[in-house]
Amino acid sequence: MSTNYKVNANKTFEFDITKAAVLSLDAIEVAEGKYHLLQNHQPYHIEILKSDFNKKKYIIKVNNNTFELDINDDLDKLINEMGFATSSKKTVDSIKAPMPGLILEINVEEGQNVQENDPLLILEAMKMENVITSPHDGIIKTITAIKGDTVEKGSVLIEFAP
Repeated sequence: MSTNYKVNANKTFEFDITKAAVLSLDAIEVAEGKYHLLQNHQPYHIEILKSDFNKKKYIIKVNNNTFELDINDDLDKLINEMGFATSSKKTVDSIKAPMPGLILEINVEEGQNVQENDPLLILEAMKMENVITSPHDGIIKTITAIKGDTVEKGSVLIEFAP
């Protein structure tokens, strides 16, 4: 399998680049996450603002212009063609108790906007505190859990607005 990358910048521009082209760049790291690049006698100052290596998503600044990059390789393309790609939007509409336990704390309110991985509540089970986090960005529609109540496995604790 060759090493080609499809780069999407700001969900607007898409271009292909090879590993050989990346390796041939005249770039110098001048500080952690900051680079100086010379391409066709033009200087570029590049700074990596945020990176998610596993999701292959980066936010970079090039000469004071910010770009969100999504990078896919040949394996990603093959996975998409075979229909094994996961949906980019999670469709979880409620949080259910993963086990029986006691609600120790509720960290959100109805109508509140939450981000993926924000702590929603703490469920004590088997003398351990389990932080239940949001599976995606969304708005809390209803909270059926009550601090101090015991819940059964599978009980709906929080619902998200559609």
